Amino acid sequence: MDFLLPTIFFLSFLTALSGAVMPGPLFSVAVTETLHRGIRTGPLMIIGHTMLELGLVICLLVGLAPVLTRPEIFITISLIGSVILLWFGITMFRDLPKLTLVVEAENYRNKNLVLTGALLSLFNPFWLLWWSTIGLGYLLQALHYGLAGVTVFFIGHALADLGWYAFISYGICRGRHVLKDSHYKVVVGCCAAFLLATSGWFFYNGIHKYLYISK
Repeated sequence: MDFLLPTIFFLSFLTALSGAVMPGPLFSVAVTETLHRGIRTGPLMIIGHTMLELGLVICLLVGLAPVLTRPEIFITISLIGSVILLWFGITMFRDLPKLTLVVEAENYRNKNLVLTGALLSLFNPFWLLWWSTIGLGYLLQALHYGLAGVTVFFIGHALADLGWYAFISYGICRGRHVLKDSHYKVVVGCCAAFLLATSGWFFYNGIHKYLYISK
């Protein structure tokens, strides 16, 4: 277990980073608001985002943990997560040439940046899709190692979001020479490759479990 916990952290961090780097409502508003609120914008919005995710994880564990440990649920989630990861990875590679950090977003001037981060995540259908498939798949993997596995999984996930958005706000405040489009595309390309590899890992685990219980 001591060897596998760092692995759970590493995989959780990279998977969360793969989602965080792609433009979306939260990203667009963070970029726009950083111009008005300064370097604290990204981290504050991610605090709200993370609090929402923590509540979701707790609900999954408290109410659904006995169900989630059933082999058929593990197999289903692993295979669905594999397909979704494959789709995300291919989409990221497809959009790579046209990606840019210059985004257009509505000036969402809510005074409470923490609440803004939570609300933008809650009403983003892709966030719900991620947690109902990919996130749940990782949670099932971590659940095999008890509370320690889930804790390490969530910390890795939260630190990826926080690190990326803190860097975005820092880069905007310091100027575009800190983070150029070329650098951004390299990050996205690496994350897309990682998603494709993880898709294969999820597929393997699902098929392996199915063959095991079919014996």
